[in-house]
Amino acid sequence: MAIGLALLHFFSKNMAFLSVKPRSRFLSIAGGIAVAYVFIHLLPELHRYQNEIEEEIKQGVLGYIDNHILFVSLLGLVVFYGLERLVKVSKRKGAGREVNKSSAGVFWLHMASFFLYNMVIGYLLIREEYESIGGMLFFFLAMGVHFVINDHSLREAHEAVYDRYGRLLLTAAILIGWCIGAVAEVNELIISLLVAFIAGGVILNVMKEELPEERESSFGAFSIGIAAYTALLLLI
Repeated sequence: MAIGLALLHFFSKNMAFLSVKPRSRFLSIAGGIAVAYVFIHLLPELHRYQNEIEEEIKQGVLGYIDNHILFVSLLGLVVFYGLERLVKVSKRKGAGREVNKSSAGVFWLHMASFFLYNMVIGYLLIREEYESIGGMLFFFLAMGVHFVINDHSLREAHEAVYDRYGRLLLTAAILIGWCIGAVAEVNELIISLLVAFIAGGVILNVMKEELPEERESSFGAFSIGIAAYTALLLLI
């Protein structure tokens, strides 16, 4: 499955059907699947991680804050939103140049955040406690379609430089995360925080693709993705 997710990134530039006009309905279905996974599976799972954090944080200012894990998810959403704004501002400043693309610094900052993002997902493939092989398959499906959305978005933001460098880095990140999980076990508190952070990032990355009017997204396809995947999750 780690290899499968890596191959999705590697061959993402060959998915020409995603760039058609009007916008491919597949992207809206994929967005619905990713959102359903977050709200039906990942956010409830954060309650387990909340217990991990409460055992570690019993004193100090944080000891008086309930639902620490949801604050981390909110932080993830804010950070990824900030990165998107950086890209848009950078591209707007470069509009007068011959190529309308973001600056190199913004590109590498964007790639660093998604590199960590993908590493954690690769790590969870081997270290997450799935109740069955079906649970792992549902995780693979949700993250697979989510990666397709991310690739499409990053390619639009950074154009050819993403295919030259970013695509390969994100491909490697999944396998690196899996290898770390195969040889070592990271502290549960750290994983709890990273998973919560990613949950916020997933929500932001999906919704920014679906909401803008110029995206020509399909509410029907988005709803089908949510309904179908939610039904599958409730059956396991």
